[in-house]
Amino acid sequence: MATKKTAGEANLKESLKKLAEIVSWFESQSELDVEKGLEYVKEGAELIKSSRERLSEIENEFKEIKKEIQK
Repeated sequence: MATKKTAGEANLKESLKKLAEIVSWFESQSELDVEKGLEYVKEGAELIKSSRERLSEIENEFKEIKKEIQK
C-alpha cells in the first residue's frame, strides 16, 4: 500500500540526516572550533526536540490504528 509522505515524515527523515551530519562533523575534527561546535550543539538540540515530538505523534498514530484493528 503506497502512501504519500507528509511534511512531518519528510522533516523527520531530514532531521535525522542532519543530526548524522553534525555527529560526523564532530568526529572529523582534530581541533574543535568551539564557536562552530556550539552552533551545531544548539541546532542538534532543536533537531532532537522536533524529532522526539514527531516520533511521539507517530507512536500515537500506531496506537490509534491498533485500537481500530481490535474493534
